[in-house]
Amino acid sequence: MSSIEAEMRRRAEAALEKKAALGEDIDLSKYQEGARDIPEISSLDALSDEAREAMLRSGVIPTGEGRDGSIVVLDNSMVSHSAASKAYEVMDIRAAMKKHDWLKEYSWKLVQPDMDKYTASTYLSDAPGYFIRALPGQQVKMPIQACMLVGSESTAQMVHNIIIVEEGASLEVVTGCVSQKEVEEAIHLGISEIYVKKGGSLTFTMIHNWAEQIGVRPRTGILVEDNASYVNNYVILKKVRSVQTYPTAHLVGRNSVGRFNTVAVAQPGADLDLGSKAILSGVGSKAEIISRSITTGGSVINRGSLVGKAEDIKAHLECRGLILGERGVNVAIPELEAHVPDVEMTHEASLGKIARDQVEYIMSRGVSEDDAIGMIVRGFLEVGIRNIPEELKDEIDRTIAQADLSPG
Repeated sequence: MSSIEAEMRRRAEAALEKKAALGEDIDLSKYQEGARDIPEISSLDALSDEAREAMLRSGVIPTGEGRDGSIVVLDNSMVSHSAASKAYEVMDIRAAMKKHDWLKEYSWKLVQPDMDKYTASTYLSDAPGYFIRALPGQQVKMPIQACMLVGSESTAQMVHNIIIVEEGASLEVVTGCVSQKEVEEAIHLGISEIYVKKGGSLTFTMIHNWAEQIGVRPRTGILVEDNASYVNNYVILKKVRSVQTYPTAHLVGRNSVGRFNTVAVAQPGADLDLGSKAILSGVGSKAEIISRSITTGGSVINRGSLVGKAEDIKAHLECRGLILGERGVNVAIPELEAHVPDVEMTHEASLGKIARDQVEYIMSRGVSEDDAIGMIVRGFLEVGIRNIPEELKDEIDRTIAQADLSPG
């Protein structure tokens, strides 16, 4: 163990009881680390019917049709990974660290191990996870899909992922995070570090579909270089106990671009603390944060932060929320921070209920009141998804159509 690794470990051990800055504090001692010895399967066809059904609920296609590659992590075991082309690498992060000595320079740099007890526990567990690297100049035509699947009760699933898009490459990644039906309570700790190099582009879509008593603590850092772009889509529509996420993009390159799109429904009993942050330090960089949220009885906080540190930047934040029914809390917290005068930064925020005249207008066309409300709600959420390929938008639209959007 090097002196740097020893110091990282010391910092992580000191942070094992450190509460996160945001969100409900979760007692990790209630959970057991997920199984690490589940054998790898030869193909997705070998997964159980229960696992395949769960994958579908999170936008992951069990057949792999229309995908360039697939990854499945079950509890704390990498059980499947495949690649259809040589335009990229995909493997377990632990195997990647052994294969590529240079990967140490990317690991635990954008997310620090002592950030809180969730990152500390993941660091010390030598967690599995995926490593995806789009090779220089390669355009990966179809999305790579990854499924983070919790299959055991009271499991603490810990994963550490690294994505690198090399210069001039393009990539799409669809990640579905989901629990099997027999799992009622668990916790998911997902650490993701994402690097988009000069002229590269990455679209990263995450769909969450958990059980009612699951806690979720993703920690994500992104670095975007010159003339590169990053688009982040996050969708959570089903019941879950507690989610706290706040991915942060560092737009360090000249003319770099970062976009965050969030669509969320807080069902009764849910506590969602969601947000995104973009730090624009590259001259001419641009950022956009768009969120659409609905509460049908739960609590949802929408945080958005734009920090301007370079000249000639443009950034916009838009946060809109609806309250359905008599219960539920919807909070919008937009923040703009400028460190230089030559910036253009704006924000919009609104919270409220569905306008009665909209409902009555649709009902005048022969539609029932419930169906009219459903149409308005789905249209409201769909506006939050921008700048993604049509096939991914279709999957998200199907998820919205299947969601229970009735007042709590």
